[in-house]
Amino acid sequence: MGIQKDRVKFNVGGRIFETTATTLANAGRNSLFGAMFDDEWNLNSDATIIEHFIDRNPNCFSVLLDLLRTGELYLPQNLPEKLLYREALFYGLLDHVRSAKWGPFDGNRLRLARSVTGQAPGDGTAIRAGPDGGCCVAHGSMVHVYDWMMEEHPPINLDYQRVNDAGWIDSENIVLSACERLGKGDGGMGLFSASTGELRYKFNVKHENQVKSYTAGALSFSSDYKLFSSCKGRSNEYGIGVWDQVTGKQIDFFYEPPGWSLGDADKLQWLHGTNCLLVATLFPRKDNCYISLLDFRDKSMVWSWSDIGTPITDERRVRDAIAMEETSSICVVNEYEDLGFMDLRRNAGSVRWSSRSRLMKGKMPDEPCYPKLALHDGQLFSSMNDCISVFCGPDWVLTSRLRRSYGGSICDFSIGGDRLFALHSEENVFDIWETSPPPII
Repeated sequence: MGIQKDRVKFNVGGRIFETTATTLANAGRNSLFGAMFDDEWNLNSDATIIEHFIDRNPNCFSVLLDLLRTGELYLPQNLPEKLLYREALFYGLLDHVRSAKWGPFDGNRLRLARSVTGQAPGDGTAIRAGPDGGCCVAHGSMVHVYDWMMEEHPPINLDYQRVNDAGWIDSENIVLSACERLGKGDGGMGLFSASTGELRYKFNVKHENQVKSYTAGALSFSSDYKLFSSCKGRSNEYGIGVWDQVTGKQIDFFYEPPGWSLGDADKLQWLHGTNCLLVATLFPRKDNCYISLLDFRDKSMVWSWSDIGTPITDERRVRDAIAMEETSSICVVNEYEDLGFMDLRRNAGSVRWSSRSRLMKGKMPDEPCYPKLALHDGQLFSSMNDCISVFCGPDWVLTSRLRRSYGGSICDFSIGGDRLFALHSEENVFDIWETSPPPII
């Protein structure tokens, strides 16, 4: 870039600041300062000959200017953090502030940033990380939405319809799936505003050209703007529905075949490499476990596994499953946090269990929560009681454990926006784990 070393003067709320074009260019093209440069990153002709007056908080401007100079964020004790965020939004520097507060996600370098107390005691349903570092927490028929600064937005109330799952389409829109209320014709799915809680539209299920009432369960999203959900209707609407995220229109439905389970699925996962959907129905929702890969292009089940007909003990009961495309395998976990693996290249193969990952033996806690799995940037995460384990490498070696004793067992966790959110069961408390920003050299 042909950045000049010209000095630029600002009058911010009565205080004079002087800096260079190089420092201002660090703000980027989409910031307030980006308009001061031409296409070649040279200062515009009038940028250096006048004093730029900005009627904003000078103390915050000083902090943000130092951030552009050094890449480090230092917040004086007498400066409220929320005030700085507001000013950073005005200047178009929120992304710079976020990057300075926490670094790129790494499960082995996470630190507990803070814990947030929920609005009510008891088991939460789900916690889902937003794309920009915020999250939402489903608790019964209520969903509490937080932005990346952990400011709570107006909650979403589904009027006594229990929320089964939640998912972010983008930083402004959340999809919620809910149970049908008998005699009310409610339930199903809706798209809600993350900032206001307003219902924007519902996702209907049509069967034989008639709109049906249904219970929506697990959710998943594809890169081509499709939304998938497990569905249970009153007649034959059991299976996996597909909708257009943009219009809300139903575009497909994979009906549940006899002797299998799709409509009660606990987990859906879209596989971008193979264009297939993982569907897992697990114990205790069903007496047996059903895991399958669905190809909607020809309405086929291209891979399946079930424990029907095999001797099952607690140590071999699958509690969660996740597909790992890079190794063409599916990872499962039991209630003792033993990991098991199945080869996707072999249909109806057996589970290869590994006891090397066992972290707990003997008595279970009084109110245990079943393990959950997540995969992020080549790292495998598994929750167990009040901690989350991190596994890495081709042999999935245990490398880190995240533990927070307050709030009871972890009932759900989610990764997104370079953060990990963990929801505890007893006090409805959730923790926020972040990676420390890299050192400035």
